[in-house]
Amino acid sequence: MGTPFEISDQYVDSLAELDPLFATSLGRTDSRWPDLSPAGLATRRDRTTQFFQRFAEHLDHPEPRQRLAARVLAQSIQEYLDALDNGDQYDDLRHMASTFQRLRSVFDLMATNTDDDWEAIRTRLSTIDAAYHGYVATLTEGIQMGRTVAMRQVLSVIDQAEGLAGEVSSFYAITEKARGTGHETAIADAVEHARRAVHAFGEFLRNEYLVHASHEDGVGEDRYRRAADRFVGMSVDPHEAYAWGWEELERLLAEMHDVGEQIRPGATFAEVTDLLETDPERAAHSPQDFVQFIAERQQRALDELAGTHFDVPSEIREVTVQIAPPGGPLGAYYTGPSEDFSRPGGIWYSTGDQTVFPLYHQVSTAYHEGFPGHHLQVGTAATSIEQISRGQRRTIWYPGYGEGWALYAERLMGELGYLESPDYVFGMLSKHMYRAVRVVVDIGLHLGLEIPSTAPLHAGQPWTFDTAVEYLQVYGFRTPAQAPNEVLRYLGWPGQAISYKLGERAILALRDDALEAGIELKEFHRRMLTSGAMRLDMLRGIVLESQ
Repeated sequence: MGTPFEISDQYVDSLAELDPLFATSLGRTDSRWPDLSPAGLATRRDRTTQFFQRFAEHLDHPEPRQRLAARVLAQSIQEYLDALDNGDQYDDLRHMASTFQRLRSVFDLMATNTDDDWEAIRTRLSTIDAAYHGYVATLTEGIQMGRTVAMRQVLSVIDQAEGLAGEVSSFYAITEKARGTGHETAIADAVEHARRAVHAFGEFLRNEYLVHASHEDGVGEDRYRRAADRFVGMSVDPHEAYAWGWEELERLLAEMHDVGEQIRPGATFAEVTDLLETDPERAAHSPQDFVQFIAERQQRALDELAGTHFDVPSEIREVTVQIAPPGGPLGAYYTGPSEDFSRPGGIWYSTGDQTVFPLYHQVSTAYHEGFPGHHLQVGTAATSIEQISRGQRRTIWYPGYGEGWALYAERLMGELGYLESPDYVFGMLSKHMYRAVRVVVDIGLHLGLEIPSTAPLHAGQPWTFDTAVEYLQVYGFRTPAQAPNEVLRYLGWPGQAISYKLGERAILALRDDALEAGIELKEFHRRMLTSGAMRLDMLRGIVLESQ
């Protein structure tokens, strides 16, 4: 039988066996690919169901941490099984964060220290077509079931596949890494094989899948509610959230106006933004200077806040800052440490052809992605091996908890004085505005809602793709290149974008209740972080009741 902690160890090992990409994320050297075909998914479903049944036997375990492990993991597995029952595997093709992007990004995590590491990379590149064959089989079954993704999502992935198969493929970054290792020729040959495999996948999408793609971008209220519940980790009324999103947008606009007066008195909102975007004194002028700026901010925050407002384990006192290989969607993201901490956690910036980096909004972004945002959150869980089961630490992620905490961390760093310039406060507020715009755009597009009569743009009109792009540019501070990418992301990933703001709202409410109950701020942070990722509706009771 075993305890829930023991079962969770077996669960992680089982997932690593079935999903070698997950094994790589743990820091293991692995050259295999998962079976992404319907048969492979069926095998994983059967294995996962067995673990669900084992955890379900311990939902009332007398020991609190064992009981929590069983409940968190059983809940997560049930959501996975429900997703399969609802055919979500057929939606696994989107502008970002689908299996297509995962098949490339796994190489960013693979070690390059030994000959065995390079052989694993060579083998994985040389056999990537097996992964695409399974993926194609599942997408083809989706066509047969009448379940396909929207045309915009397919066209985006086709474009990405063309780039990955083309002459400036990000696979060439692997070839560059191999120079001087003795593996150059083998890796170069394997990269060419991988490029051909990606090209074939793109041709499948163009010639066989695209004709069946849905012409409807939105998924409708039923599917949206189910997705939002899973992403936020609590029941979401999209109509209430939509109305609140507009209220939050109005509140943030007023705050930004006041801060803008400190930066350039009498200037319009657009003039303040233009100054912050174009003033050469307020920017880093090369990727290297930008990386150094962010790394120094991170190190200062780690040095000064460890032990005062946060408990920071020694294993996570390092966070790397890197420019991501070209070819992926633009933006910043975080990757957690390997299970043995030999690979530290890191912030990645996918910058495209950008060479000048306005800094006003980058400070709060660094706190979001790095410390004390995702890096502290993920790293604390990774080191809390006595409190959090391995299964919860390594397999569970709820954006409502994770992204909600990271957005809370941005605001908190302002409260603690780490946004010392009005520029950086304006930048933080602009990022929060960006997340508020996400709420109204995401819900509005998927549910086909009308823009309110009091809205600042296109009042009383229905949402369209172009209208959403305009909102992201004007009030979400996205560039003309970024804004369409954002809208594509929301349309392909319903319910995920709202998890940031709704998660932050729930965490702020929980903090208010904790402080009112006499729980000090540092202790609140400890309880939040050492509880690990879980549904927000489950977390609330744990934070307020734990001793």
